Formats: sequence, C-alpha cells, structure tokens
Amino acid sequence: MSSSLQLGLMVGPAIAVPVPGDVIEALTSVEVTAGDTGPGAFTLLFTMSNNSVLPTLFLVSGGSPFPIVRVVLTATLNGSVAVLADGVVTQVQVLPGSDAAHSVLQVTGEDLTKLMDKLDLTGLPFPAMPAEAAVALVLAKYAALGVLPLIVPSIMLDVPIPTEKIPAQQGTDLKYITALATKVGYVFYLSPGPLPGTSTAYWGPRIKVGAPQPALNLDMDAFTNAVSITFSYKPQRSVLPLVYIHNEQTHIPVVIPIPPITPLNPPLGLVNPPPSNTLPLRDTAKYTPAQAIMVGIAAAANTADTVEGTGSLDVLRYGRLLSPRQLVGVRGAGLAFDGLYYVSGVRHSIKRGEFTQKFTLSRNGLISTVSAVAA
Repeated sequence: MSSSLQLGLMVGPAIAVPVPGDVIEALTSVEVTAGDTGPGAFTLLFTMSNNSVLPTLFLVSGGSPFPIVRVVLTATLNGSVAVLADGVVTQVQVLPGSDAAHSVLQVTGEDLTKLMDKLDLTGLPFPAMPAEAAVALVLAKYAALGVLPLIVPSIMLDVPIPTEKIPAQQGTDLKYITALATKVGYVFYLSPGPLPGTSTAYWGPRIKVGAPQPALNLDMDAFTNAVSITFSYKPQRSVLPLVYIHNEQTHIPVVIPIPPITPLNPPLGLVNPPPSNTLPLRDTAKYTPAQAIMVGIAAAANTADTVEGTGSLDVLRYGRLLSPRQLVGVRGAGLAFDGLYYVSGVRHSIKRGEFTQKFTLSRNGLISTVSAVAA
C-alpha cells in the first residue's frame, strides 16, 4: 500500500481483533460497496501458499447457517482512520492461484443487517409504544455488537392504546424495522463506524442536505482528481406521486399530489422536467394524514432524480474518502452538469499501491442551483 494509506483488518467471532501482519501481507485485493439501498458488502482476496493455515478460520463459518465470523476493515489515509466495512462472513471459496504452489482465498460478507435477518420473531408484541420506541427496543439486542442507534422521530408520534391495538412484529428484525421505516417514508441502514467495531443504525428520512464534500474536478489540469464521470439525463423518470387520505366523515378519499421538491429533497438542479406520469400510492389511504404525506414525500424524493453520474476517482489524489449518502460538488463537467450532487453509492477497490472508488451521483435537474462549487 502507499505510505499515506494503511489498511487494518480485524477478524473474530462476534468481537473482531487485529490480525497478524502476515495476514495483512497476504491480503491482495479488497472490494467494499456502500449504497443508498441494500446492505453493505465486502470481498477480500488473499494469496497464500497451499500449506497456509489462513483458510481455517474463515472456512469454519463457510457451512454455518448462522454467520459467526466478524470482519472489520479500516483504512488510515493521511492520518485519518475510516471504517470501510463491519460485517460477517457469508461465503468462503478457495480458488486456483497463479502457480501450483499458491491459491487464492476469497472471503465474501455483508454488514450486520445479515444477523438481523436470521430469526423470524413474528408475534413479538410492542404494546403502548410508537414505532420509534419499537425500533430502539429491537436494536438494543445488537448493542453488544457495537450497533449504535440513530433514530429520527417521525413528525407525528402514533402511540397505540393497548385496549384497542397491540402492535406485533412481523418477520425478522430487519424486515420489521424496514417495514416501520417505509410506513412513515423513512429509510433504514447500517453505516460502519464511527469507530472500529461499531456501526451506526440509521432510521430516519433520506436527507439530501448538508455541507458538501470536496469537489470532484474534471479536466482541470493540476486540480483534476476524478478519473472519469459519465452523466445521463432521463426526464422520463420524473413522476408525480399521489397520496390518498381517507375522510372518515364522508368516506370519500382525498387525493393530494406531492411535488418533487421537499425540504429534505431541495432542488440541486435549476431545470427540472415536468412529471411524465403520475404514481398513485393507494396504500396510503390506511395511514394517518401525516404518515401518508411522509410516504408521499419519500416517493417524490425517490422519483425526482433525472440526472445520474457514474465515475471513478483515485483516492490518493482526492486526498480523502468519498462518502455515500452525502452531497459532493462537481466542477469541469460543463454548464448542464456542474454543481452539487447526492452520492447514491460508492464501491471501494483496493489493491497494492492502488485505491480507487467508483461512485454513482444523482440530482433532480440540469444546471446548478449554486453559482460556484467550493474546491
């Protein structure tokens, strides 16, 4: 690895501990994905002699129905430590090496949501508590694994009266938490860190505001830090969500269109195409008006992005890691595509002396809404 970049690897059952130096030396390739949807995933490749005992630890978990081997991967870049992955091993393979004396050990895993999706606890009651409290209670089981809850209360707390209704879990912990999030237009995901051995469990709205990360620069001579970015404009993606609110007095549903611009989804593009179609959300009729509006806002945020950019950067040249689920500026792409974007997903690719990130950007229109993007 480069002198400014150091990888750290921790492995162990439940609690991961640093591996010996010869294991790090055998680590030849790392792929880590983190995105707006779905679990985080990682793949590690080790090159080893055929007599190495390295596969033993990982192969123990290969046939286990319950993932037991935990992996924590960190990167120290310019003195700052970032947790790239914190998860469990789901598959182990031994592949042919470059010669007869060596082989390749491939270790694949997912973040700790894999553990949350193992046990079906349908019927577990959560009496007299709102969804936020139920989520906190479910996540408390994973505190021993370093899972730190970050829960944003919804705008309208709904505390069921036990004599009328006692909510009960449906499915696994992951499915239940995700369903509660969807019901109020929220998202749920695990983000590795902030410290090795910890993961942040976020349950709240998808937020597309905040301080942007350092800009990605294209064709700017010495300031260029992005290898490439390809943009596409797809105005047909823009649709107008329609929420249905049940009127208990008249029993006539009230239809409310939700515009694509909301406080959590501000206009990053100046020219927004008109919606090409409508998106009826008929299930919202069974929700309270506040919950229906929140589900509509989430749908509007998901369907408003008509500009997408995909590209890659050299991390050592960029000087830091590009983080997903945050804003970043783009410079040098031209009038239509310069400006701020939301980072939808990132894939880390690390090899000896090389650290690249592939990324996906999105926003809701052409031409920047800001006059200049900070470097």
